[in-house]
Formats: sequence, structure tokens, C-alpha cells
Amino acid sequence: MLLNKTLRSSTLRLAFIYVVVFNAAIFGLLGYVYWSTVGYIYKESDRTISAELGLLIKAYDVGGGDRLVQLINQRLTDAHFSDWVYLLADKSFNYVAGNCESWPAALRSSEGWSIDVPFDGGGPARVMQQVLPDGSHLLLGRRIGELDQFGKNVTIGLAAAAALFLVLAAAAGLSTSRRSVARIEAINATSRAIMRSGLGERIPLRGTGDEWDGLAENLNSMLDRIQELVETNRQVSDNVAHDLRTPLTRMRGRLERACNQDLDVGRYQALVNDTIGELDVILTTFSSLLRISQIEARDRTAGFRHANLSAIVREVAELFEPAAEEKGVRLQPDACGIVPVVGDRDLLFDAISNLVDNAIKHGGDRGEVGIAVSEGIDGPVLAITDRGPGIPNEERKQVLRRFYRLERSRNSPGNGLGLSLVAAVANLHGARLVLADNAPGLRVELHFPSLQRDTDPQPQSRGLVVTGPDP
Repeated sequence: MLLNKTLRSSTLRLAFIYVVVFNAAIFGLLGYVYWSTVGYIYKESDRTISAELGLLIKAYDVGGGDRLVQLINQRLTDAHFSDWVYLLADKSFNYVAGNCESWPAALRSSEGWSIDVPFDGGGPARVMQQVLPDGSHLLLGRRIGELDQFGKNVTIGLAAAAALFLVLAAAAGLSTSRRSVARIEAINATSRAIMRSGLGERIPLRGTGDEWDGLAENLNSMLDRIQELVETNRQVSDNVAHDLRTPLTRMRGRLERACNQDLDVGRYQALVNDTIGELDVILTTFSSLLRISQIEARDRTAGFRHANLSAIVREVAELFEPAAEEKGVRLQPDACGIVPVVGDRDLLFDAISNLVDNAIKHGGDRGEVGIAVSEGIDGPVLAITDRGPGIPNEERKQVLRRFYRLERSRNSPGNGLGLSLVAAVANLHGARLVLADNAPGLRVELHFPSLQRDTDPQPQSRGLVVTGPDP
């Protein structure tokens, strides 16, 4: 089955296209080398023949026919000229001297160069013929059997190289395609397993560190994120059902009592007021959910303006001063000067208010809550500290989820959306949220981007909400 998919894969087709292009380039190069080499050898042979013919004619000019015959006989006794053809004939093409007994019939009507002239006992030759001043005919040539054999050897070598290239390229293409198809099939198998049984499966890694492992790691990270979101949605649904069941049950009880009992106007009015109060709590919860969704969808970036973070902190401190005194908690704001940020002033006010409110409620009786604003190396930093029990390290990531509460019984007031709102606002403003140990208590920091690095009044998110120990 894997072989069939390999043969049908686009990777194999693309590999074969590259094979054809590569082989065409290689064969073109080798062909050029072949024709250049063989052509050069034949040209050198022709140049040598022309030079030898010139020597023979010069000997004729100096000593006449006797001198020419003498030189031809010397050449025939020299081993270096064993592959040469010499023939001197009279006007009637009768033999005078040379190593050929008769003048080739095909050359009696031509003069100059002749190619591939057949001769007995030596194969074809490249020859030149010249008519001497006395009317005699001189034929000079060189057998080309060795040159032809060299050309055939080169042709056989090119054909063998072509076949080898094709086989190796096809094998490489099949191997590469098979490997790619195998990795893709592993991803498809994991996808099918996820569709059948859930998000618990992950794509296996081979440890090669190649692009396929990189793709598998990214897909696994995406699956981890999807699984986390699915689990978060499941927990949110459970928490919403738990938080809404109690007020809805109380409202039903009041309405049932009002329906089944004869009550005076005052008691009816009290029941209606209590029911309205319960509905207000439910509506507040849904309003908070909608607001977080809008913030996460970035519907509020159009309202970003330059704002003074210190001024916002001072307003929040003034707002919560009475509640802190009633709780016996001392607020210690440290927000002097101007610390500029870019963002939605109302959202920043709400986020800081949620953090201060949580610090007052959970920071311990007769404790203190610090609110400090400073200019860090990378931008403005807002830090809110308390002296309460803090948040366990393993819970710090969980508390940013909607409806997540450290109190498992969920009997105390609240809906667990405060820190979720803060996280959404921080992410919208490109800020980094850090939950750390204040020893004792909790330290919450918001690290805003520097205006020198981010002058756009609608900054993009700088990534993720980060939780962890105090850096």
C-alpha cells in the first residue's frame, strides 16, 4: 500500500522531473565534451596530414620525382608512420611508389580532402590528393580506425553513464518519495487516531532534527494547545453550570413559594427583590464573559490612546481606600511622576482594579497591599503585592482560566473571572503578566512594552501570558 502511494505521490513526480532536467544538463555537458574532444582530435589529424603533404611537395620541388619517391620509401620504413597511407601514381594512375597497390577508383575524379576512404588491411582513412606539376598524382592519408574506436568508446561511456545516472536518480527519487510518503502517512495515521479516540495521540518523532521532525513538533504543539483549550472549555462549562445552578435553584424556590403560598405585598416585594438580585449576579457573570471575549477578539484596540499609568493607579487606590480600611488592609501606592503607556484607559483601570480587589480580599486580615509603578529596562512595570497566603506555583497557570477558583467548594462570593479579565487585557496590550511569590503573599507584575520600541497606538500582542517565579 505504501508503494502504491509512493508511485502516485507528487513528490515522486517532482523528483522525476528533476531527474530529467538534471540528466539533460549532464548529457548536454558530456555531449559537448565528446564533440569537442573528437573534433579536436580529427582536426589535429588533418593538420598533421596537411603538414606532411607540404613536406612531400617541398621534397618534389627540390629534387623532383626521384626525391619524392625516396622520401616516401623512408616514411614507409619508419614505425611512426605505420598507420599512414602513401601512394604516388603517374598521369594514368599507375602505381609508382607507396604502400597501396592501386589508386582508389572513387578518388580518380576528385581532388583535395576525402573522408573515410576504404583501404584494404587498415580500415578507412582520411586522405588528401594532389596533382603534381608533371601530371602525376600524389595521395596522402592517415587511417582513422583508432580515432573511430575512441569515438565509439566515448559513446559507450556516455550511454553507460546515462543509464547509471537514470538508475541512481530513479532510486534516489523513489527513496526520497517513499520517505516523504511514510512521514506523511504517519501524520495521517495520527490524525485518524485522533478523530477516532480523541486528542491524546501525538505524531512520533524520529530524532533526526530535519524539517519533518520540525513539522511534527509544531503539529504536536498545536495539538497540545487544542487539547488545553478543549479541557479549558470543558472546565468552564462545568464551572458555569456549578455557579449558575445555585442562584437559579434559589430563584426557583422563591418563585415556587410565591406561587404556592398566600403572601402579603411586602413579602412578595421582598421575594421579587431577592430574585432581581440573583439575576443581577447572573447577568454580571455573563457580562464579564462577553467582555473577556470582546477583549480577546481585539475589538477594543480602536480605543488605544496614550495614557499615564501612574494616574490610573492613583485613581484605583483612591477608589479602594474605603474598602481597604474596612478590611483592615493598608494600601501603599507608589505611583509618582508620569509613566506613559499606550492602551485603553478603561480596560487598564478595570484590570488594575481587579488585581487590587483580589489583593484586598485575599491578602490576609490586617495586612498591606502595595501598588508600585516604575520604568523598567524594557518598559513600564506595574507591581501589586500582598501578604496573604499567595497562590501555589502549580496553580498559577490555572487561575488565569475562566471560572477557575482556588476554593473548591465555590461557596464564597465571586465568579473566578477577575484574573481571566486581567490576562485578556494584558494580552491585548502586549503586556506580560507574571505571578510570583512575595514571600509571603503574592506578587503580580504587568510588564508593558516600551513606547520607544512600540510607537503604534494599536500594538500587536507580544505573545503569551507568562507565569512563574519572580525573575
